[in-house]
Amino acid sequence: MNDYLGQKIAPMENEGTAKVISISSIKAACQSCTLRELCLPFGLNAADISALDRIIKRRRKLKKGETLYRSGDHLRSLYAVRVGALKSVGLIEDGRAQVTGFHLPGELLGIDAISADVHPTTAEALENSEVCEIPYVALENLAQQIPGLQHQMIRLMSREIVRDDEMLMLLGRMTAEERLAACLLSFSRRLANLGTTVTSFKLNMSRKDLGDYLGLALETVSRLLSRFQEEGMITVQGRHIGLRNLERLRRLATGASRETSSRA
Repeated sequence: MNDYLGQKIAPMENEGTAKVISISSIKAACQSCTLRELCLPFGLNAADISALDRIIKRRRKLKKGETLYRSGDHLRSLYAVRVGALKSVGLIEDGRAQVTGFHLPGELLGIDAISADVHPTTAEALENSEVCEIPYVALENLAQQIPGLQHQMIRLMSREIVRDDEMLMLLGRMTAEERLAACLLSFSRRLANLGTTVTSFKLNMSRKDLGDYLGLALETVSRLLSRFQEEGMITVQGRHIGLRNLERLRRLATGASRETSSRA
């Protein structure tokens, strides 16, 4: 989640006029896809994108709670989120489920299955969603013919490694307050990648799922959201979150507030 740090996000509009962006409202086609700079076609020319178009199976729709693939399933395809949002759920050693990630429009699922050819997690739709299905064998063959696509695959795998490292740092070194602040800023940054500055958005996941992902109890997540609102950092209306004081959130997420307190 560190890649939002230092990034400029425009101030939030007045609360009465702020536009709330629901992840589920974002649409995309393919050849003229608004997500193309986030997904596989990044940096490819028109002919290469056309070749990629021919192997992609589009418009696989998922209802809320429907499973895209399960842990242990063999890798057959990668999936790009077009509409909606999904979560990845893995099992820890004692058999309990652990939310390991949330996937928003323009993001790819299934990359973590490439090394073992088996999905290590289960992917489930958080709401009615739509994904592009990309058969992996066809993609691998095409990548051998298109150097730009091969480079993009390596870039996407590197991004997954970075996210894993960020998650380890999030759970291992941050306080509960810092984890939640970093997570909210991360969602804002990831939605901003779609071309809009986002300071107000809808959380597609339940607070329980959010807490599970952050290693926090449901009650802790609810208490912290209320506290952030009382302190003027955010507004909360159901699942709609408004970021009111980005500077304070950034300071909290980076541990700057803790350092200031320790010097006082």
